[in-house]
Amino acid sequence: MTIRTPSDLGGLIRDKRIKMGLNQAALAQRVGVSRKWIVEMEQGKPRAAIGFAFRTLRVLGVSLELRDATQTGKKRRNRGSLPAIDIDKHLESLRRKPSPIMKLS
Repeated sequence: MTIRTPSDLGGLIRDKRIKMGLNQAALAQRVGVSRKWIVEMEQGKPRAAIGFAFRTLRVLGVSLELRDATQTGKKRRNRGSLPAIDIDKHLESLRRKPSPIMKLS
């Protein structure tokens, strides 16, 4: 599935939630957001916080794969030459980095 718009992402979340047998309130509780946020996300609200969107996808067991859009429709020579990126691991590593503290003398 290609996700190009907030509506595409919302549709993916809605479809996956329904397939998992979750209602909006149950998904909201698992994600740690309000039911209203889930409703807005499923409707394609363009200003949804990306962190909550990633958390929602993780709860639903969905991973994202990045592809070079300029290669769409073209035959790639070395298929698989780009390493897969684990977005969750990357975000977690950024959260763990200590912020620089300046010492004043």
